[in-house]
Amino acid sequence: MLKGTCHCGQVNWTLAEDPESITACNCTLCRRYGALWAYGYIGHDVHSAGKTKIYRRKDNGTIDYHFCSECGCVTHYVEDADGKTGKRWTGVNVRMCDPSAISALPIDHFDGHDSLEDLPRDGRTVAEMWS
Repeated sequence: MLKGTCHCGQVNWTLAEDPESITACNCTLCRRYGALWAYGYIGHDVHSAGKTKIYRRKDNGTIDYHFCSECGCVTHYVEDADGKTGKRWTGVNVRMCDPSAISALPIDHFDGHDSLEDLPRDGRTVAEMWS
């Protein structure tokens, strides 16, 4: 199980399964947030608690980004509608975790800016990205 919390501790989340990798996205939001994502479904394998504020892109965005209303950390996002499985896809910002819990995970890259495609892994782990 992976756990994350904002800086002040008011908002937290849990991801039932440890991820096999994390994702770095270069879209206009993720690169500004500096987020690294692991995924699941809210209310199923992802659970969050605490008071958040929500931001949704003004260009017909379909994702609600959650921030701690006290310290401002981006904690997670939730799609605004159920998918084909009847569940809502969710990304948790693993930068909210203790670094030792994620340091060995490989980084997947997603081109959210231009092609909306997965990019090849460059072989780096989270620890190498942070060093």
